[in-house]
Amino acid sequence: MDDGSGLDRFDRAILEVLAVEGRISLTELGRRVGLTKSPAQARLKRLEAAGVIRGYRALMDPIRLGRDHVAFVEVKLTDTREAALAAFNAGVLAIPEVEQCHLIAGNFDYLLKVRTRSMADYRRVLAERISALPHLAQTSTYVAMQAVKEEGFTAT
Repeated sequence: MDDGSGLDRFDRAILEVLAVEGRISLTELGRRVGLTKSPAQARLKRLEAAGVIRGYRALMDPIRLGRDHVAFVEVKLTDTREAALAAFNAGVLAIPEVEQCHLIAGNFDYLLKVRTRSMADYRRVLAERISALPHLAQTSTYVAMQAVKEEGFTAT
């Protein structure tokens, strides 16, 4: 049964398995979702071609890589017209420490998730990179003390 997304139960099952085990073999993927290898492979290729699956990557543990300092930054802009938003977006994309950036409807314009090695590194990124972004008026920083839940997106 289609839920309006164009994805049926087999497509959703494939996405659920891949969200947890991206390196699974096609034979095992098919077995888990109730298909043989060929139909599973055809559906996987279709999901990739349609852009539902954008790619595959390794999930790394940022703590083991020494990047366990997380700050959330509220950003207010001086201008929120489309050109200003586009300039800000382009600037954020060039800052590797910004792990996520969301345009927000609320009392501020953007919410950034910034991951660094330490508070000193964060202060440097804030002072030298974030504060230099176009149309920036004000920031407010909230330091995360513990990640209770950090997961990737799933199809359900």
